[in-house]
Amino acid sequence: MGVLKKFEQRLEGLVNGTFAKVFKSEVQPVEIAGALQRECDNNATIWNRDRTVVPNDFIVELSTPDYERLSPYSGQLGDELAGMVRDYAKQQRYTFMGPIKVNLEKADDLDTGLYRVRSRTLASSTNQQAPAGAPASPAAGRPGGYGYPPTAAPAGAPPMPATPPPGGGRPGSAPYLQRAGAAPAAGGRTRYWIEINGTRHQISRPTLVLGRSTEADVRIDDPGVSRRHCEIRTGTPSTIQDLGSTNGIVVDGQHTTRATLRDGSRIVVGSTTIIYRQAEG
Repeated sequence: MGVLKKFEQRLEGLVNGTFAKVFKSEVQPVEIAGALQRECDNNATIWNRDRTVVPNDFIVELSTPDYERLSPYSGQLGDELAGMVRDYAKQQRYTFMGPIKVNLEKADDLDTGLYRVRSRTLASSTNQQAPAGAPASPAAGRPGGYGYPPTAAPAGAPPMPATPPPGGGRPGSAPYLQRAGAAPAAGGRTRYWIEINGTRHQISRPTLVLGRSTEADVRIDDPGVSRRHCEIRTGTPSTIQDLGSTNGIVVDGQHTTRATLRDGSRIVVGSTTIIYRQAEG
């Protein structure tokens, strides 16, 4: 059973279903969990052949309404999310510099249903590596900027390079804004987003990869969808490109490998329908 599925099942049994009621809004815990997995993957730093270090300190920023609804459960939810990160790291053979912490924060610039994840690698006060399977216990730490390299190397590891490594891990990368209501595209003229089963996902980058993998920008849990199924490129005009998927894509009723998108275009991948949207302003 996958890490996300186990996390979801654990969450369902907590507090006599309280979480199921709390999460009826757009923000779903499994989506936050998937975003934390991507944050680990995107900021993984290879120290040597046997050790890859990932962030251990995470902040999930929420809109004011979402934060006020979830804040009474933030401690328990943070513990569950930290446990999910620990399980995922063990599966991927990642290691940490210190205990895993996941905290919720309010962000006034986010609309309801929108969240943003920031992370950093925070070394423990003893400057010893915490293995992926270690419990998340409180410890003093050396603060490092969110998204930046570890402040100290694990014992026996080579010195941390002064600049981010090419490709692979991307320490220093900007946090990725999740879901609807993100900042407008460059120039503030056109906003782009997609809608899947009534949920809006803002496109805040020039490209957006859709697929079943947790590494996709938008994860689609559909057995007919490939791990990296297709890619949307915003612009004049915006386009969609199949990425060598097994079942291909259908755009506005036509099977294709590449197509131009307009506001309201219907994209079908597997058994999932996606509506592409764009608007001025």
